[in-house]
This record gives sequence, structure tokens and C-alpha cells, in this order.
Amino acid sequence: MSPLLLLCVILLYFGLLLGVTYFTSSDDSNMTFFKANQNSPWYVVAFGMIGASLSGVTFISVPGWVDSTKFSYLQIVIGYFLGYLVIAYVLLPLYYKMNLISIYEYLKIRFGNGSHKTGAFFFLLSRILIASFRLFLVASVLQYFVLDALGVRFEITVVLSVMFIWLYSFRGGIKTIVWTDTLQTFFMLAAVVTATFMILDQLSFSLSDFVATDQYKRYSKTIFTEDIRQKSHWFKSLLGGMFIAIAMTGLDQDNMQKNLTCKNLKDAQKNMVSLGFVLIPVNLIFLFLGTLLFTYANQFQVEIPKVNGSVKTDLLFPEIALNQELGIGFGLVFILGLIAAAYSSADSALTSLTTSFSIDFLNIESRTKNKKKIRKLIHLLFSGLLILIIIAYEYILEDNVISSLLLVSSYTYGPLLGLFSFGLFTRFMVRENWVWLISVLSIILSYLLNEYAEMLFDGYQFGYEILLVNGLFTFIGLFLIRQKRVQSKI
Repeated sequence: MSPLLLLCVILLYFGLLLGVTYFTSSDDSNMTFFKANQNSPWYVVAFGMIGASLSGVTFISVPGWVDSTKFSYLQIVIGYFLGYLVIAYVLLPLYYKMNLISIYEYLKIRFGNGSHKTGAFFFLLSRILIASFRLFLVASVLQYFVLDALGVRFEITVVLSVMFIWLYSFRGGIKTIVWTDTLQTFFMLAAVVTATFMILDQLSFSLSDFVATDQYKRYSKTIFTEDIRQKSHWFKSLLGGMFIAIAMTGLDQDNMQKNLTCKNLKDAQKNMVSLGFVLIPVNLIFLFLGTLLFTYANQFQVEIPKVNGSVKTDLLFPEIALNQELGIGFGLVFILGLIAAAYSSADSALTSLTTSFSIDFLNIESRTKNKKKIRKLIHLLFSGLLILIIIAYEYILEDNVISSLLLVSSYTYGPLLGLFSFGLFTRFMVRENWVWLISVLSIILSYLLNEYAEMLFDGYQFGYEILLVNGLFTFIGLFLIRQKRVQSKI
């Protein structure tokens, strides 16, 4: 498929996003940028959050994960739903009652500046790494299948990708993102459904016929009950998924910032619960697509691409879509779905990074001058930082991207889980000067425990429940540095 044609489609797509920006960013005040004037329809936020929650990682990496892990990822997704219920009925009422812009302002009110800065720092670290993971995957695909043929260097691909996001988000911020994410979720879901039926047609199967085949049964095992020591055991996956959702969504400024643009708490809760329901069948579609991709690859002897000598199952979907002569239509569907999935999460990440740094570290709302100029400068600086980290990933990242993303999240979100839990379930104050050290030590202990678990615990392998352990280490550490005085109920 012509790389030049694909490039033209990409440019037209960004033109469409800029059109949405034109109608949503007439007011570029800080309150519009941070909270969309708290006037977003809940169903628009919920639909847009599907794409933001899935991202380009799900679009490519989840289907590519099927060969090694079958449908075990669905166990984690069901855990997500349980986590969303906790967010809806425990965390969102707190955030709305306190009328927060950045959710880490809660830590300042509950404990003080040290905890506030520590929590905001770990969000910034987590979100920068995760957003970079997601954009790295998309930039790699565009480079491998489109821009290499045009002689464009990877570094240029990354710069252009990030600057496109900056261009349509720097004025309207979260107000623009709520609406562009809705558009991008539509393109992503349309793409994955269309791709599924197009591959079924290539394999000469109907949907019901393929489900009855041995090829489907080979990959579709979902519930793993055999050995609790293994990472894929259902209980560990369910528990890990629940706390990943609580930490990566409920304690994450990126996702909560969208929820806080809803008109009231009830609307925000409807948004969160409906999102949890919808994500289960949507992820099932991606896993089903993975079985089709590997079945197609086996039947037509498609070689899984290698990058720097390493097999990259993440690239099987784009390899089949763009290099197997399935027609222009299939390639265009794939590119539109990929870009929509990737940028629906990356654009909000950039906005939330700007919001958190402006509110939590610069206290921008208390300033009397240049508030808008400072916000725009921070937005630009974070764009530059994303570019540098994505380029660095080109040389250091080896594992499947979604596996790497969830593992990193288990470490960096642990301190946030511990801090918020200690604040919600105790009334103790803590010695502020020690909070950052407790958080760092929790990550180190979690990492060491994960590395040596098999040796120490008779072959036991930690899955993503290591996040819960990490949060527990932080909770225990905070208890050890507690003060005698307690805070009155917030």
C-alpha cells in the first residue's frame, strides 16, 4: 500500500481534529482548559473515555498478546469493572464534594504540602511514562510501515506526532479533548469491528463458524485456575485489574479530569459505571481479533515482524493490514483506527500533565498575572519531554508494550494507592518530610519482591497484584511515621 496515500489520510484526519478544535476552543481560559467549565454531557465523556482507556496499546498490543496469554487479559478487564465501582462510589463523591481541579489537592488538605507534592510527582512520572509508551507504539508503526519508505527519520516522526497533539489541544484543553476523544473513539471502534469482519471474510468463515473451529479454541481460554503461583491465575488477575483501575483511573488526574467536567456527581458516576460495563465486550472484540490475526498468519505463512532482532507481536496487526495485499480499504481502516486509539489517550495525557504541574507545583490559580501564558508554556514543555522519552524508548524497550505498560504502572502508582488509602481509612497525620522516602522505599521493596518471588515463595510469580503489595508497603510506612494528633473529618 502506498505510504504517500497513508500519509495523506493521516493529514486529513488531523485536519478533522483541528476542525473540532476550532468549534470548542473559542474560550481558552484556564478554567475551560482545566475543567471545561464543568459542563460536559456525561454520555459524551463516557463514550470518549472508551478510546482514552484503550489507546493504541490495546488496538495493537492486546491482539498481539493473544498468542502467549490466550484470553487471560479479560480476567484483568473484569477486575477493572470492580475497580470502577469503587471509583464511582468512593472517590468521585470525595472529589466533587471538595470541588477539586487537581485530585492531588486532596493530599494537601488531608496531610500537607509534602504529601501533596509527592502524590503529584508520582502521577507526573507515571503518566509521562505511560503516555510515552502509547505514543512510542504508534510512532513505531507509522515509521515501520509508512515513513521509512519516504526517508523520514524516527525522530522526525515522533516530533510531528507530539506537535500535532499540542496543536489541537493547547487552547481548549480538556474541553476540546472531551469532544475529540468522542470522535476518535468512534473511528477506533468502527475500525476494529470492520477489520474483524474483513479478516473473517479472507478466512472464508462466518462469525459463528469461526467460534466453533479448533483455531479459535486454541487461543480462547479465558479463566486460568490451575496454579495460583502463575501470573495468569484468575484471582490474581481479578485483584490486580481492580487495583490497576482504582490507581490508574481513580487516582489519576488524566482520567479524573474528564470525569470532573461532568455537570454533577450523579452524571460522573453514570459515566464511570457505564464505562466499566462497556469495556468488557470491547476488549473481548480485541482479543477475538487477535485470534483471527494469528489464524491468518498461520494459514498464509505471515512472518511476525522483527525489530532489532526481537520478534514483535505488537506489529502483527499492522503487518497483515498494510503488507499482505488485503486492499486499500483494509489499510485505511487500520491506520484510522490506530491513530484514533493512540491520540485519544495521548492528548488527554498532555492536558492532564499540564493541569497537574500548573495546579500542584506552580499553584497557578493563586497568581495574579500571566496565568494563561504560564499554562501554555508548561503545555509546550511537556510536549518536548514526551518527545525525548519516546525517542529513548526506541533504544531500550524490548517487551510487549502492554505488558511493559502495566508492569511500570504497578510500581509508579503504588505510592498513590497507599497515600490515598491512608488518607481515606485513617485519621492520622504523618511526618511530612518522610513521605517521599516511604514512597521510594515502597517501590524498591516491591521491585525486589517481584524479582525474587519465585526463589523465596516456591515458584510464586507476582502478576499485577504487585500494585496492591506496593500500596500496602506505602500504607505501612505511613503508619510508622504517623503523628499522635489526628485530623478532624474532612
